[in-house]
Amino acid sequence: MTRRIVRTGIQLGVLLTLVLFTVVFLDNRYRVLPTSIHNHLPAHHPGFVVTDLTVVTCSSLNPFSSCTKDGEYWHRINKDLYLGKGYITKAYLLVERKRESDLKPHEEVIHDIKIGRIQPSAVDPLSKDERWESRPAGMWVKKSAKRTDESKIVTGVDVLFGADAADPRSNWAVQDISLFIDGGSDAPEPRLTVRKGPALKKVEKPIPRIRKDGKFKIMQAADLHLSTGLGKCRHALPEGTKCEADPRTLEFVERLLDDEKPDLVILSGDQVNGDTAPDAQSAIYKYSELFARHRIPYAGIFGNHDDEGNLDRAASMAIMDGLPYSLSTSGPGDVDGVGNYVVEVLGRGSTSHSALTLYMLDTHSYSPDEHQYHGYDWLKQSQIDWFRATSQSLKRKHKEYTHIHMDLAFIHIPLPEYRNPDGLKWVGNWTEPPTAPAYNSNFKDALVDEGIVLVSCGHDHVNDYCLPGLDKDKKKPALWMCYGGGAGFGGYGGYYGYHRRIRFFDFDMNEARITTWKRLEWGNTESKIDEQIIVDGGKVVVDM
Repeated sequence: MTRRIVRTGIQLGVLLTLVLFTVVFLDNRYRVLPTSIHNHLPAHHPGFVVTDLTVVTCSSLNPFSSCTKDGEYWHRINKDLYLGKGYITKAYLLVERKRESDLKPHEEVIHDIKIGRIQPSAVDPLSKDERWESRPAGMWVKKSAKRTDESKIVTGVDVLFGADAADPRSNWAVQDISLFIDGGSDAPEPRLTVRKGPALKKVEKPIPRIRKDGKFKIMQAADLHLSTGLGKCRHALPEGTKCEADPRTLEFVERLLDDEKPDLVILSGDQVNGDTAPDAQSAIYKYSELFARHRIPYAGIFGNHDDEGNLDRAASMAIMDGLPYSLSTSGPGDVDGVGNYVVEVLGRGSTSHSALTLYMLDTHSYSPDEHQYHGYDWLKQSQIDWFRATSQSLKRKHKEYTHIHMDLAFIHIPLPEYRNPDGLKWVGNWTEPPTAPAYNSNFKDALVDEGIVLVSCGHDHVNDYCLPGLDKDKKKPALWMCYGGGAGFGGYGGYYGYHRRIRFFDFDMNEARITTWKRLEWGNTESKIDEQIIVDGGKVVVDM
């Protein structure tokens, strides 16, 4: 009887261990962390200083193993340094931070962080005021009790991934060398990014304005498809040449920023290639850093791939909303989607009147009713109602502009009318069938009713045409429907001789004229492709 009881107890113990292992393993593998954890990394809070760092590892096989450290001041950056490629092993950066008011008089804080195999030699070895100390993963921290110069004290630490990691935030700098973490050859390397000095309490959004000559230029960069790390090129031309997707995409964008000098950049969705972006923040920061470095305002909406990485739309927009030169914002909470908002471009000089209004709308992702409506989602009634109400509320103020005010819209997934049901003549490349929604929520009619002269989308990478749309009576063209054309090498495209491209819209407010064209990444890179006037005198112009 005693042996039976012992044997039964052992069996129950094994069963309990298996249950605990299953719960912990599945929880670690599939649990979605709260959005607040993704958005507000605890090492970045204003009023704090960093007093120590370490890296801890844990095993998914051990239910009692946790990547934490005792102590109320230790906080974990919730990014597995292996990005899930460590199989059973995970690793996290832990940051010890304290409020400056809680520091003891002679307590040391971190003044610098370096990565390397040998101790940095920048500090006098005989100095007692500061010294380098070794930490795991090749980290060296310079500690000192000096706190006279706030700009030299480390106040924030974060983790980004990839040899091309960049940080657009003020006072932040990415380390030149990655952490010594062996995540395998296909895992993007983890890099520390470090902030010195106080955090900015609020990032002021720039105000786009018509130039003194009455001109304004918009670059529409569609479907960048950036990854965590360098990314892999798809359908790159010319064939056989070495290609790293993200560097080549961003070099293309930067070249056109220098050549065309746009006043505003519109990102019309799929900036992030979700299935190759296990850390979407790293991908977002790469394009954001480029625009911030060039001091160009930009506004973005989401495509169907942006939220297929580790961040949902709300978390991604929370990051975008707080970055320098970003006009992106989530929009009203009672409207379907994330990123329904308005960008107003003010007139020249010091006027407060709007010259151009840009409506940014979230076209969502995949059909919520695949059985009845195969393919992609559609703009919802709450968005159409919001658009109409917003347009009506702005019309009176727009009449105060001394020239002709014009309205535009940007979306990711094309409208059903992009399929050209009226058989009108288009300008540009129609290389693939438009993957518009099967269900038509009639947003095109709302655009026409509210006087939108242009709507432009992305999504179909090898389409770049502009197509006129008729009014409700189908008597005359009422707006233009354009594609941006695929710009990124991380997404499909480039076959059949179709090279990556970017669309531009040039506004001459003196004549209420809109001219558009594309520029190619390879081949005929100096010329404007399919240049056409689409609006003149504030009216849609069509060569029928």
